[in-house]
Amino acid sequence: MANTVSAEKRNRQALKRRARNVKVRAGVKGAVKKVREALARGDAAAAKAALPAAERALGMASSKGVLHRNAAARRISRLAKAVAHPPAAPQAKT
Repeated sequence: MANTVSAEKRNRQALKRRARNVKVRAGVKGAVKKVREALARGDAAAAKAALPAAERALGMASSKGVLHRNAAARRISRLAKAVAHPPAAPQAKT
């Protein structure tokens, strides 16, 4: 438990920042998940449509300091690559 006024204030600030970071991270996860699920279904059009939202969410997270700039860029790059070159649909054995 904080013993000084300044330590109590820092604790309040940390709680506010944590709540904001958790919300931003959850938004990023949801946006990225939409792209990945569309790719898993083989729906390239839906994945392409969901990609800009994921890029925007990752960019905002990096600008707010929730994600490192390079980590966000890496995730955007990998998503864009996956959307540009979707995996081939599994062939039915006959």
